[in-house]
Amino acid sequence: MYRNRVPAALDTFPVQQKAEFMRDFNQINTCGLDLKDAMQVAVDSETSRDFEPTIEGVTVGLSSGTSGNRGLFLASSSERAIWVAAVLQRILGWSFKKRKIAFFLRANSNLYSSVQSKFLAFEYFDLLKPIQEHLERIQKVQPDIVVGQPSLLVRLAHAQNDGRISIRPQRIFSVAEVLSDEDEASISLAFGIRVDQVYQCTEGLFGQTCAEGTLHLNEDWLIVEKEWLDDTRFIPIITDLKRESQPVIRYRMNDILHVGTCTCGSKMQAISRIEGRMDDVLELGGATIFPDFIRRAIVGAHPEITDYQVVQTSSHALTLFLPQEELWTAAAEALQTEIERHGASGVTMDRASQKIHDHGSKLRRIMTKKSG
Repeated sequence: MYRNRVPAALDTFPVQQKAEFMRDFNQINTCGLDLKDAMQVAVDSETSRDFEPTIEGVTVGLSSGTSGNRGLFLASSSERAIWVAAVLQRILGWSFKKRKIAFFLRANSNLYSSVQSKFLAFEYFDLLKPIQEHLERIQKVQPDIVVGQPSLLVRLAHAQNDGRISIRPQRIFSVAEVLSDEDEASISLAFGIRVDQVYQCTEGLFGQTCAEGTLHLNEDWLIVEKEWLDDTRFIPIITDLKRESQPVIRYRMNDILHVGTCTCGSKMQAISRIEGRMDDVLELGGATIFPDFIRRAIVGAHPEITDYQVVQTSSHALTLFLPQEELWTAAAEALQTEIERHGASGVTMDRASQKIHDHGSKLRRIMTKKSG
């Protein structure tokens, strides 16, 4: 698809999102793969929970589809090798000591298991399995490194605090979901170490925490164009210079990033936080409200509030879930005040009896599910 366009200035290439990227899959990938065949391999792997199969030696990854449509992404053997080198050099670090990694995700991949070596034991924990099974296994494994989404790491933290497990990881990495300040504090307190982040998607490895604890984008192999939302927020448009099997050129992510600063000396863009997805921005009562404002209003209502979920159900209605019923009114009032501060009017709020969160899926604390 791109072969006949080069050489050309980057800004002459079209910006693509997941829907267009999947529509043009057959033309974009350089392996001669058909979308239907590759998708079948990926779906079969998810169904069987056997993530070893490849198609013509190429690993196929399937995104979780939190934005409504699932993406298919490829990694050749050479790209897998580059990914492993990057993970070892920038995230895990080199060590001749045998280390065990507990890796919690919805789906495994040949890409992830490629880090397995005589120095690294890779232990995949399938999020579709019951939490009790994970607790029993992680207690036996006693991992040096734990990687997982914040909603899972919080459950491990609770189990650690309750004495149901006793593990002493040297590193903890948050992936896949937004890491809120309250979740980070809970996890860090339980295990006595800092929680680092990895900005890894099926689209690629985009960033990781530095020694100072700041997330940086990998701008030595990524060109990151910024679609500014305001003075600090932007949507990244990614061009990946190391992808060959499936060129990623001006791919518009659905994430909202905040620019930051760091004293580590790296020239690569520092990110103060990943706020969420554009799907999480509320268009409510005639106002546009970013997730951070919603999050801070609820958590700021009472120091004991750490678990919650806001769902926009229509243009003028939302629901609020809070496990502590006695704190719901305080949280609702704080949220209502914040909504009105943004200029929204005529918004109704109902109490939700439970969170919307399918077992094994990503937890979204702020989301839209508009019905009208």
